[in-house]
Amino acid sequence: MKPHKSLFTWSLLAAITAFAIAACGGDLDPANAPTQIVVAPTATQSADSPEPTHTPVVSPTNPLPLPTYPDGVLEVYGGNGWLNSDPFTIAEQTADGKVVLVDFWTYTCVNCIRTFQFLKEWHAKYADNGLVILGVHTPEFEFEEDYNNVRDSLLREDIQWPIVQDNDYETWNSFGNRYWPAKYLIGIDGQLRYRHFGEGAYVEAEHAIRDALTEAGWDVSDIPIGTIDRSPRDPVANRITRELYGGYQRNYTQSGLYAGQEQYYIEPDSTREYLDDGNYTPQQWYLQGLWTNGPESIMHARSTDNLEDHIAFQFVGRSANVVVNPEGTEPYDVFVEIDGRPLKPEEAGMDIMFDDEGRSYFRVTEPRLYAFLETPEFGEHIVKLTSNSDDFAIFAFTFGINEGGI
Repeated sequence: MKPHKSLFTWSLLAAITAFAIAACGGDLDPANAPTQIVVAPTATQSADSPEPTHTPVVSPTNPLPLPTYPDGVLEVYGGNGWLNSDPFTIAEQTADGKVVLVDFWTYTCVNCIRTFQFLKEWHAKYADNGLVILGVHTPEFEFEEDYNNVRDSLLREDIQWPIVQDNDYETWNSFGNRYWPAKYLIGIDGQLRYRHFGEGAYVEAEHAIRDALTEAGWDVSDIPIGTIDRSPRDPVANRITRELYGGYQRNYTQSGLYAGQEQYYIEPDSTREYLDDGNYTPQQWYLQGLWTNGPESIMHARSTDNLEDHIAFQFVGRSANVVVNPEGTEPYDVFVEIDGRPLKPEEAGMDIMFDDEGRSYFRVTEPRLYAFLETPEFGEHIVKLTSNSDDFAIFAFTFGINEGGI
């Protein structure tokens, strides 16, 4: 999704909420809807559409001809901290005969995480052969601005190429970028050689890297090229639940209305009691118990003893993840059910554990994406997450139809 979307006024939104909630069973595709109009969510996103990104992409293919940029535009501006490297400029690298692959990402973006294996392969192959990968970490959520959180994500994912923090969106804006992930390949003349938005096209991208390196005088002819062009998808999957956001900043936008209960839309930053009646509209989440609607997340608003409160949704796909930022300092557990029962081991995402009673849960220890569901086959289910902790804050749910999780 775009990082900066104009928000409608609360009074206007309150007036249209009843209509919008009632219309949520329609077949409109938010990616094709007119801009600046609140639309009803679709039942699911088509799996035949381009690889999902945080923003709808009309086409993931490389547009031709590529734009020509004035000198100095494709450059690092500002910078709120560097990791894995001392600060440098793109111009310094290209003047030294290097080709620069700029990768815009943010560490809780599931689409970005899916590209890491390919970035790691390119870094291993070409770092000593003229390629500099520069990760520009432009945060989607406020907690992603924290240097320590970004550093921890690099250690967790074993990312070794240079990273610059772009908390103020200065480099993002200089490129005119709108997507996570997005890749821009810059030749030694400082001009764009290739760009790609979203996942996939990995063989195409590697060919572009090799062509740019060859033009720059590097011999990569003996280096084998990769053969995987995209992550393998479930052959049966033809649709997928869209990304679901918790905070009101994104619920009141063109593609919003992620919350399925009218109480959510009455007033921002308000704590209210919710009743889950079990009647779920696809593409929305539902609450039971006491919750507070914040700008970036929906927050559990009380401590409980017996997992009385939950968040639930109808899920279509293979895998599910949640972005959680613990509001306090103490770890806490989030229990997961599918169709009214605990997960089976073969349905457990990589962060799931099981207690002595056979209940499935994950432990929240840091702000990040938690992979909690990975079903062995494509399907449609009701999923519930619940925690006794009043530190439980949900920023986003993301979903997948790839074989092998996440």
